[in-house]
Amino acid sequence: MEQGKRCAQTIDLDAIRGNVRAMRAVVPSSAQLMAVVKADAYGHGAVRTARAALSAGASALAVAVPEEGVQLRMARITAPVLVLGLTNVQGAEECVRYGLTMTVCSRQGVFMAEIAAYNLASEALVHLKLDTGMGRIGARDEVEVRAVLKAIEECPDVRLTGAFTHFADADGDDMAYTREQLRRFRELTAILPPGLTLHCANSAAIHRLMPEAAFDMVRMGISLYGYPPVETDCSLTPAMSWTAEVTWVKDLPAGETVSYGRTWRADGTRRIATIACGYGDGYHRAASGRAEVLLHGKRAPVVGRICMDQMMADVTDIPGVQPGDQAVLMGQDGEERITAEDIARWSGTISYEVLLAAKNRVERRWLHG
Repeated sequence: MEQGKRCAQTIDLDAIRGNVRAMRAVVPSSAQLMAVVKADAYGHGAVRTARAALSAGASALAVAVPEEGVQLRMARITAPVLVLGLTNVQGAEECVRYGLTMTVCSRQGVFMAEIAAYNLASEALVHLKLDTGMGRIGARDEVEVRAVLKAIEECPDVRLTGAFTHFADADGDDMAYTREQLRRFRELTAILPPGLTLHCANSAAIHRLMPEAAFDMVRMGISLYGYPPVETDCSLTPAMSWTAEVTWVKDLPAGETVSYGRTWRADGTRRIATIACGYGDGYHRAASGRAEVLLHGKRAPVVGRICMDQMMADVTDIPGVQPGDQAVLMGQDGEERITAEDIARWSGTISYEVLLAAKNRVERRWLHG
């Protein structure tokens, strides 16, 4: 990180490209790769991540809401973009206007797409979402699927181009439920007209259920960013690192305490570094008393409660720490590495939330753009 930068994240776009190529190697060549870049690409920057993924072999993108797709189009990204969630009338018009593929799972959704297409004298592209066991959105049975198909027949400006489902437990210990979802997906898609792009595999299924769950496309989510949700031989690299500046170093006498609530007390003379990052920057306060940071290639425990703007680390055993040093909160320093999974474990959450946690005042920059 550049000198003087208080707190920053760095995204290695070469890692993104490498992760795409690694997954390409385990997915049948007949299946396309869709890069999921919703929620600003899991905190990595949607536009830059999308471009990196497409350059490495992805052929389609997925977002959660139309606004995210519009952002990609405004950046002149022309690849197919699927909006995974359901939308409203305004969102349907945005999808049609910018050539985004809508998700539908009811007659009402199809008619909304038709109205948007008619109003804009254009065409609405749609994928049918099938609920095979996630219990979220989607047509659940043959009756509901046929109702959607009939509505599409009645709407000349709506074109069905694909269908998909989402696994609820593909990262679980027992794959029986996932295989039942897969069976149900095959059963429901048999009703559909030929020529559609079918997809069901999320990151976990890419690592566990190839080639049987490949179909025409797979969706790279968390694995795209270097965090496979299951054990895998696929070589993936975390793309995000997070650093913050040491602003103060002091020697604390035995018996003195650190931070709010005085939850940590020095058991002897300890050297304490104050680091310019806290829960106001998105670092989870729940990690207090368990977190570690890296300084000079060594681990330093975070002591006391993490504050809104600062945290403190015990650097007694790390010689030479001084103000201006950069503490690695997430990433590698020498032989040591801290991952989003580590921070998630300390915080009682999941790596997804850690990657998304950084606030606006955390500077973000990209390498190998």
